[in-house]
Amino acid sequence: MSSNAATLPARSAKSTTPSTATLREDLQALKTDLDTLLGHAAELTDVELHDAQERILTKFSSLRFAAKGIAVEAGRQFHHGVEVTTDYVKEKPIQSIALAVSFGTLLGVIIGRK
Repeated sequence: MSSNAATLPARSAKSTTPSTATLREDLQALKTDLDTLLGHAAELTDVELHDAQERILTKFSSLRFAAKGIAVEAGRQFHHGVEVTTDYVKEKPIQSIALAVSFGTLLGVIIGRK
C-alpha cells in the first residue's frame, strides 16, 4: 500500500456520546481524509482505493452514530426543560404570566426599533 493511502487513519467508535466539539473535529478530520483521498486517487491501486473507501465509510458510520447520540441527548434535555417549565407555571401561575408579559413587551420594543 502506498504512503498516500496510509494517511487515512482508522478511528474506532467511541462508547460514550461525544460532545459537539468532538463531533466537529471528527467531521473536519473526515473532510481532510476525503480531500487527501481525492487528491491522490489517480495514484492508488484498486485495492488501496477499496481500503480507503472502507475506512472512510467506517468513519462516516461512526460520525452518524455520534450525531444520533447528540440528537437524542438534546431531545432529552429539551423535554426536561419543558417539564421544569410546566411545573414552574403550575406552581407559580401569576409570576409566569408576569414573566411572559414582561418578555413580550421587551421583545416588542426590540422588534419595534427596526
